[in-house]
Amino acid sequence: MKILTAEFIRSCAGPEQFLQGDLPEVAFIGRSNVGKSSLINSLLQRRGLAKVSRTPGKTRLVNLFRITSDDPGLARFVLVDLPGYGYARVSKSLRAEWAPLIEQYLDGSEQLRAVVVLVESRVVSEQDRETIAWLLSVGRPPIVVATKVDKLKMSERIKTLRRLHEGLGLTEEAIPYSSTTGEGRDRLWAALKERIRT
Repeated sequence: MKILTAEFIRSCAGPEQFLQGDLPEVAFIGRSNVGKSSLINSLLQRRGLAKVSRTPGKTRLVNLFRITSDDPGLARFVLVDLPGYGYARVSKSLRAEWAPLIEQYLDGSEQLRAVVVLVESRVVSEQDRETIAWLLSVGRPPIVVATKVDKLKMSERIKTLRRLHEGLGLTEEAIPYSSTTGEGRDRLWAALKERIRT
């Protein structure tokens, strides 16, 4: 699949700024430092669209991008980049502000078709478990993507991904993804197209 255009729309500090159009929306969420910006840039094959920072927790607003592709199954949609969670250096008060904004979007968007939860392949966190459980409770079964799989040795890969699967209580296998090599890109696009069609 070829991405034709990837255009930044705006950053939302409150629900009144969310889009009200009819384009399907795909949201990405994950723990800070999970590699979300790198994955978005890799997925869209755009360098620097989502800002990659050495300091985790930089995404503090809900960022919206309008995407067009040459694939009829996913020709036009909105990619939603949600703030990362769980970064210790971000103040509790700031994290408390993010939570309602994220929940209002995920629970209230009428155009949301898929939520992609990014988890680091080598780390199972309680916040990841809680996020997945909450999404299931509000009727938003996530697509789970295991990032940074290129850092796993082949000898440890199967065991690590199985431990991730069991630790998060997943019913479907997480998609292994590497922003460095592009592994998992086609599989993730296929999963997104399936959600948008249904």
